[in-house]
Amino acid sequence: MPIIDVENLSKKYPLPDDKSKSFFAVDGISLKIEKGEIFGILGPNGAGKTTTLEMLEGLVDIDGGSAYIDGIDVKANPYAVKKIIGVQLQANEYFDNTSLDELLTLFGALYERDIDVSDLLNKVDLLDKAHAKPSQLSGGQKQRFSISCALVNDPKILFLDEPTTGLDPQAKRNLWDLVLELNKSGKTIVLTTHNMEEAESLCRRIAIMDHGKIIAEDNPQNLILKHAPEPPVAPLHGNIEDVFLTLTGHALRD
Repeated sequence: MPIIDVENLSKKYPLPDDKSKSFFAVDGISLKIEKGEIFGILGPNGAGKTTTLEMLEGLVDIDGGSAYIDGIDVKANPYAVKKIIGVQLQANEYFDNTSLDELLTLFGALYERDIDVSDLLNKVDLLDKAHAKPSQLSGGQKQRFSISCALVNDPKILFLDEPTTGLDPQAKRNLWDLVLELNKSGKTIVLTTHNMEEAESLCRRIAIMDHGKIIAEDNPQNLILKHAPEPPVAPLHGNIEDVFLTLTGHALRD
């Protein structure tokens, strides 16, 4: 049984310039994500990636279809789902006068858990920053700290929404290593990205999303074999960017 089972999921919003009309931000998508895998949702800004995650996390109401997380109906019982997931958002704001160890202790109290703050900070290579304030961290350190916050409740599933946006190449690689380590420890990880290399490097399977729909889903190698514009040869040539261009007819929108 998949740990995440989504059928015909949809979300509709009013058009910004005409509230009497609406559009589908997510338009009838279906996904089955297995326990222990890293699953990527790849697409440009506005494709519906973040809205999809927000519905699975219970942060946004589901308009149509169904979503089950570890057998729990997200629509019927979103609070039960929140106990078993960790969420790292695109942007996080913290109390600037509060240190990292104090923030983690506060988040632990919200979950009514006694947590090992040093262990959490050590997992994300921030133990030496325990008494630092969020404003004193670099971009990569802030992203790693946000992941440590998402781990406070020891979740089965970790949702990462464009985790490396704005990071320099070295910080990006460091965060990729962290994601792989968390996956090795048993976490199922679902991440959204518009970074082709990131999806290809981290994900066992990828769903390519555009205009609210999933237009292809498979492991990176099969996507290249099936959809790359040039006939595949050995060693395998082509990449996920070639696949995206072929399927959508346009480059990724920033």
